[in-house]
Amino acid sequence: MKRLYFLLILLTLLPSMSSAWWSDDWGYKKNISIDVKKLQQDGMVIPEDAYALVRLHTGNFAFFADLADKGKDLRVLAEDEKTPLKFYVEKLDPVNEMALIWVKLPKEIATSQNPSFWLYYGNKEAVDAQEAPESFDVSQVLSYQFEATGFQDKTANANNPSETTATIAEDGLIAGAAAFKGAQLVRIPASPTIVMNPTTGWTISTWIKFDQAAANAVIFQRAGTPSSLTLALKDQKPILEVIDGAGAKTEFVGQSTVAPGTWHQLAVVATAADIKLYVDGLPAGTFPVVLGELNSEISLGADATSLRGYNGLIDQLAIFKIAKDANAIKFDVQMQGIGSALLTYGEDATPDEEGGESYIVSTLNNVTIDGWVIIGILGVMFVISVMVMVSKTIIINKVNGQNKKFEHAFAKLGQADLSVLNSQNDDSDEDEEDSALLFSLTQGSNDYSGSSIYRIYHVGVEEMNKRLSKTSTAKGASLTAGALAAVKASMDAVLVRENQKLNSQMVLLTIAISGGPFLGLLGTVVGVMITFAAIAVSGEVNVNSIAPGIAAALAATVAGLTVAIPALFGYNYLGSRIKIISADMTVFVDEFVAKLAEEHT
Repeated sequence: MKRLYFLLILLTLLPSMSSAWWSDDWGYKKNISIDVKKLQQDGMVIPEDAYALVRLHTGNFAFFADLADKGKDLRVLAEDEKTPLKFYVEKLDPVNEMALIWVKLPKEIATSQNPSFWLYYGNKEAVDAQEAPESFDVSQVLSYQFEATGFQDKTANANNPSETTATIAEDGLIAGAAAFKGAQLVRIPASPTIVMNPTTGWTISTWIKFDQAAANAVIFQRAGTPSSLTLALKDQKPILEVIDGAGAKTEFVGQSTVAPGTWHQLAVVATAADIKLYVDGLPAGTFPVVLGELNSEISLGADATSLRGYNGLIDQLAIFKIAKDANAIKFDVQMQGIGSALLTYGEDATPDEEGGESYIVSTLNNVTIDGWVIIGILGVMFVISVMVMVSKTIIINKVNGQNKKFEHAFAKLGQADLSVLNSQNDDSDEDEEDSALLFSLTQGSNDYSGSSIYRIYHVGVEEMNKRLSKTSTAKGASLTAGALAAVKASMDAVLVRENQKLNSQMVLLTIAISGGPFLGLLGTVVGVMITFAAIAVSGEVNVNSIAPGIAAALAATVAGLTVAIPALFGYNYLGSRIKIISADMTVFVDEFVAKLAEEHT
């Protein structure tokens, strides 16, 4: 038993243990998860050493004003909120409210059932923790992202260009892009770190966008001894021009078409057996050719003689000294492409919300005293409404059941004496008569003590007997029209009193229906007034100062509707039941008087 208690305590603490705040110096955090279902639908898994591109904008991030200069307060932690992850910011624009952050995914996230990581921010005094060069895996030897600062290699290899005639355009796929026009190019000098050896394999990937199809435009070119490789475009078709290790020249045409005006990803993967071409993450051709080592300079946007110039944009150029598989290439396309939906952005949390506190509890914590007074009154109204609905339901069910029972017995009388069903000992307990609920929950002195129709019948029989005793008690004795009218009047009076009993306390439900929302609205208006008064005094005008007070003020309206809606349903239900019983009593009075007239006129 002690172990069971310990287990229950542990399960209770799990939410707070799993969501412990990393550091009190940071004011906000956001959970970002990877959509595993979408990956599975596309036949993918999370590759090792992959990058997640976090795109923050007004739709998923509302605290750009709280970020430190250049995003120095940004921190990325693993799912356990303990392990820091490597990241770097490609672009941060607080004015236009946009940020692009690259996060290196650890190997553990590839095997997680619910892969996610945490983004912490909101510390103006933090120091910069970006690790751009260190975040790249050793297999990636070059990364050109064409930022506004210029053309440079983001990796630690620093393979920066020796010549640049291209320009930077702001409308890239991800932030900036390199813009080429005609003979403009980028030359990257030869370096031991970017030698492309077919024995270990290599991969080139980049994004391109052009407005018009070119007859023969070079995107990437590199030579070796005696091999060379040229990635070009011919009539919207990607082509590979290669000279293999034996010096033979061959041209291979890709199977996919590259449409103008749209971003497309091209990837070339070489192994010791063949070369594969990918377009937008999908295979576009496998070519059985083996290249030699490529170790000369690299040309982007034109060939070495600048005669086959490319007109368009190039973004995200990367070179790897390994042959990446199809899954890794497709994952990069899905993550980097326009309209990527692999990441799901959670709500922004603060330290006050830790420990599993819900938004409702957080809102109630901000309710002012006057709001609690209104909510307290509404709470009393809610309790009274529930008590009325429960008690009236019990009463109506008992009355309806007893009425059906008595009507069945009365229908069987036929030509028998009308007074047969009348009890001679009908002295009900006074307390039961005073309390309709108590009277419904207890059994009276006869079988029909809970029937309102029986009580009307009882009075009718008593009045009938009084008038018959003055003439003759024998069956068939006659009653005058005035006597019949007097009997009916007495029964009608009881019918009215029975209707009053059935409708008693129903007015409390109408008060709850009409008064509850108005009381809630009063609490909301007062709360909003106090919120704006506090803002006027403090002079602080932002979402963080307004939202809690407004949300707390609206709690009063919610309370009012919580009172009114159940009362409305209950009132309509009970009212319809009462109308049915009232109609049954009216019909019975007419039936009784009709039978009485048949026997005694």
